Formats: sequence, C-alpha cells, structure tokens
Amino acid sequence: MRNALKVVLFILAFIGFLAVTKDYWEGWLLGTFSLFVTLSVIFISFVIFLENRHPTKTLTWLVLFSSFPLIGFIFYFLLGQNYRKKRLFRKKALLDEQTFRKLERDDTNHERKLYMKPHQQPLLQLARRMTKESISTATKTRVLTNGEETFAAIFEELEKAEHHIHLEYYIVRDDDIGQRLKQLLIAKAKKGVHVRFLYDAVGSWKLSKTYIQDMREAGVDIIPFSPVRLPFLNNTINFRNHRKIIVIDGKVGFVGGLNIGDEYLGKNEYFGFWRDTHLLVYGEAVRTLQLIFLQDWYYMTGQQWLTMNYLHAPTVEDETLGGVQLVAGGPDTKWEVIKHLFFAMITSAQQSIWIASPYFIPDEDILTALKVAALSGIDVRLLVPKRPDKKIVFYASRSYFPELLEAGATIYEYEKGFMHSKIIVVDGELASIGTANMDMRSFHLNFEVNAFLYQTPSVQTLVDDFINDFEHSSKIDMHQFKRRPLWMRIAESTARLLSPLL
Repeated sequence: MRNALKVVLFILAFIGFLAVTKDYWEGWLLGTFSLFVTLSVIFISFVIFLENRHPTKTLTWLVLFSSFPLIGFIFYFLLGQNYRKKRLFRKKALLDEQTFRKLERDDTNHERKLYMKPHQQPLLQLARRMTKESISTATKTRVLTNGEETFAAIFEELEKAEHHIHLEYYIVRDDDIGQRLKQLLIAKAKKGVHVRFLYDAVGSWKLSKTYIQDMREAGVDIIPFSPVRLPFLNNTINFRNHRKIIVIDGKVGFVGGLNIGDEYLGKNEYFGFWRDTHLLVYGEAVRTLQLIFLQDWYYMTGQQWLTMNYLHAPTVEDETLGGVQLVAGGPDTKWEVIKHLFFAMITSAQQSIWIASPYFIPDEDILTALKVAALSGIDVRLLVPKRPDKKIVFYASRSYFPELLEAGATIYEYEKGFMHSKIIVVDGELASIGTANMDMRSFHLNFEVNAFLYQTPSVQTLVDDFINDFEHSSKIDMHQFKRRPLWMRIAESTARLLSPLL
C-alpha cells in the first residue's frame, strides 16, 4: 500500500506540474523541450548504433524513436541502456569473480566421471568454462510438481532448521501462505536460528510494511533487493532479482518457479490450478546455491558470510545420481550464461527437445536453433499456457508459433489451469529447471538461477510430468491457427515489435 501511494503521488505531482505550466507550453518552454527531446533522441540513436547490438534490437529502438520520440526516450532511459547495466553491476561481477577464485583453491567438490555421449561433451565443457562451477555427482534432487507438494516440502525442511535459513524471492505476498511463512520464520528466529530474507523490491512492491516490520522486530534480517526510491526514475528498476532460493543449514536447498503467494496453491479464481515445478536439492550442489545467495546478500548489505558454517555441504554417495549443476545468470555476468547453455542443450539434441515456458519470447539464436532442430526431424515440443496472465507477452509468444509449426514443431496449450513451469528436457537425458523463462528478459536483464541436470533420476520425473501435462493440453493445429481473426494477428505482430524490449 505504501509503494502504491508513492506511485499515485508521483503521477499526481506530474499532472500538477503540467497544469501549473500549461500556459507556457505554447511558448518557449515547449520549443525548448521539443529541441531537447529531439537532440537526445538523435544522440541516443547514434549511441545505440555504435554499440553494435543485434540488428533486430537496434531497428526496434530506431523505429520506436522515429515514431514516438518522447515515449522512446522514456523507454530507453528505463530499459535500454547497455552501458548502465555494465556500470551498475561491474562491482558485483568483480566481487563474484574474486570470491570464486578464493574458494576455488579450497574447493572440495569432487566429480565422478559422467558417462556422457560424445555429442554431449561440448555442453559439459561449456558449462564448466562459463560457470566456473563443477558439476556435482554427489547431489540428490527431487522434483516437486505443484504448489501443495512444494510448500509441504519447504515447510517440512524449514521446521528442521537449526543454524540458518536463507531465502531469496522475486514475489512475496502477505496472504495465507505468506503469513504462514512469516510465523514460522519468526518462531525460528526467536529460537536463535539466523534467518536472512532477500526479496525483490519491484516484484514484491505490494508487500506490506507491517509484514516486514513484524519479522524485523522478531530478529529476521529482511531486506529488499535494489529498492526503487522514486517510481519510474530509478536506474535499477529494469534489472530485477527473479531468483527463488531457499537454503537451510547449508544442507538442503530449493529452487524453481514458485514464489510465495496463494495463487501458487491454486487459490486464484482466474487462474485456477497453478501448474509449476520446483526442485529440492540435497548434498554438494547446495553449496553453489548458498554461494549465490551470499553474494547477492553481500551486494545489498556489505555483510560477508563466506565461512565453513555456510559453505560446507554434505555429499551423497550414490553411483546412480548423475550430475547436478546450479547456474546463476544475470546482468552482472560477462556472458549470457543461461541462454548459452539453453542453446547448447538444444543444438546437442538428437531425438527430442521438450520445453515448458509461460513466457516464450526467444531471441533469434534460440528461435533458429529450434527451427533447425524441428526441420531435422527432432521431436520439438513447446508447452505454453492457454490462458494469459500478461497479454502483451502472451500475444508476442503466439507470433512465433507459425514459423515453429511450419518447421515441424508441436505446440501444446495447457488447459487445466495456468502453466508456469520453466523446464527444458533434451533426449530424455539432460534437463534444466529453475527461474529463467525462455524470454529475452530472463536472458539479458533479470538475475536468474537454474539447475542443470545430467542423467539424474529427476530427468525421468520431468519427462513423466511432461507426458501428463500433454494429456491436459490441446495441440495447436497449424491450418486452424492460420485462420485466427485478423485482430489477433495485428495484436501478435504489434506485441512482437516490442519483443526485443520485453
């Protein structure tokens, strides 16, 4: 409520400014303002041209500037500055790199040989080189296929916490499940458990001040990630922490698609059943999940907790576990890590590529890889929601369907409720599950984290879940899809023009 009031006051203040100065807009003030905007647009267009961005992005910005100069100027200020992204997170990237080098000397991760096929070896090499994290063969995982299963497992493990609880979420709501979590964390903090809670300031902008204050008074360290001081005018507003992480005593971790809110339990009347996927991680790979959280915490607070109390994780000895790797992506990384790993997974496929994503807005690289795979006879399947939650993104996603269908891909629309899972399974052997959507925002702007699974038992669980989801979905017929109304095609084409900015 407090954040909403700030937005309203900001809008009212801007309208008041326009009302007070209305008599001047026909004179020198209007001319000066128009000249300023024009010169700014010309300068920004030249900067974008010199940045050598992808031609699609460059043309999108130039068309926006030429058609709507003022709107384009505002959008670029908020969403488009590559140099700002590099400057904002250069320090964080350097600190993360230094931390890795420091821990690498004492790295206890061990890696049994994974019996990967020759065509899969480049993916392993890429994963090691880009992430600088070993692929653990001493980690156990369990797939959680809906809200009830996920929250039941989370609360069961939270009850066992003895030393610390670390949470990092994009959305936290003050509803039934949010209150239940708050009460449990307060109870644990009063018993001496160190509870640290990092929530995204934009994703959780409706979170009440009382909710936060109650936890702070009980001893819970709860802070926002990149708070927005002034609505729409903050230089970090476009770079959000989309991660969903829980680490308990450095032994157990959770990562996946579910935030903290009642809708993830199917309590929202519009969405109904919420189909999502989370992952429970136990063992060695929890150390990486812990490190991701601690680095984000250090970035926001300056508090460093890189001690064995937090970075020592148990190992699971089982020859059948396969490999697990936790990977962080974001605007602080030199490479678009998660996107490149997605691309490598897709291009390594020999039999099948199954993708579930609520927001499917691929860039040209991913789209081409999928079309080539489908044209090559590989079983390419895409699972998306039939009911939208974000209409612009929904229509932008549908604009990519015709070329995928023509290439031979199969597209399913989930009908049982809202499909929010973020999963890729390749050849029934390799998989990714986490917070990153198959869209440009996850690839380029958001802080994300995904678990990459190599021949683990959980991969087969994901395959089984896909098969079950297909049974609750309708397959899009290419010929019928081509007969969709003209207004829908216009909406899709318009939304697609904005897709490089979404």
